[in-house]
Amino acid sequence: MRLANGIVIDKDATFGMLKFSALRREVRIQNEDGTVSDEIKERTYDLKSRGQGCMIQVSIPATVPLKEFDYNAEVELVNPVADTVATATFQGANVDWYIKAEDIVLKKGAASAGNPQPPKKDMPAGK
Repeated sequence: MRLANGIVIDKDATFGMLKFSALRREVRIQNEDGTVSDEIKERTYDLKSRGQGCMIQVSIPATVPLKEFDYNAEVELVNPVADTVATATFQGANVDWYIKAEDIVLKKGAASAGNPQPPKKDMPAGK
């Protein structure tokens, strides 16, 4: 079975309350010669999911501006979809799930100021 558009998610039932954590990584486009370009394809963010009981990663297209919400600000996903990537092995296949969305936005009615970002581990607090 192939789901060309992934699996549409009932975001409230699946994720529950979501809180913004941080930008996890930027995925860059690969040039024809195999080198990595400066052009960003998508950004992946860490979000705390009460419904899943853990941190989840959600990828957003690079056409959406960089998200710099306060740490622990309550957010919601715009049109989230779950999909898979399968890698063949000698025993069969390994399947990894991933979540993509059109955008991450502050939840309506939620205060825009959560807690300030925690200090970086390599910097003393207060600097």
